[in-house]
Amino acid sequence: MFIGEYQHGLDSKNRIIIPSKFRDEIGDKFVITKGLDGCLYVYTINEWKVLEGKLKSLPLTNKDARAFVRFFFSGASEIELDKQGRGLIPQNLIEYAGIEKEIVSIGVLTRIEIWSKAKWQEYNESNIDFDSIAEKMSDLGI
Repeated sequence: MFIGEYQHGLDSKNRIIIPSKFRDEIGDKFVITKGLDGCLYVYTINEWKVLEGKLKSLPLTNKDARAFVRFFFSGASEIELDKQGRGLIPQNLIEYAGIEKEIVSIGVLTRIEIWSKAKWQEYNESNIDFDSIAEKMSDLGI
């Protein structure tokens, strides 16, 4: 399980260092792809296979399902960490997430989200009504 928030930077070669708290869980290889809300999603290889199986089961005849699968898989890339725990992020994903230099990595249960620091701050300052969201979570059994 991934939890916590870590601030770090992107080096001049578009490499990020995976925070040490995440490194043991993520392994030497992982999958990174476009996420929702303008961030990047990082999955372990095993978790990616689970997600892949779920997305494979979506009906090809459903237009929204096709669009979501295209969005998710077209940006996906398998990343291998070097001995220093650095991974090269593809340029298209850097641009998608609006990452310039400063990054925030957050643990979200089965995935890591990578945000540009500016977008993360904007998200946190966006006056999200968490009380209202919490009430709606009871409809989901939480």
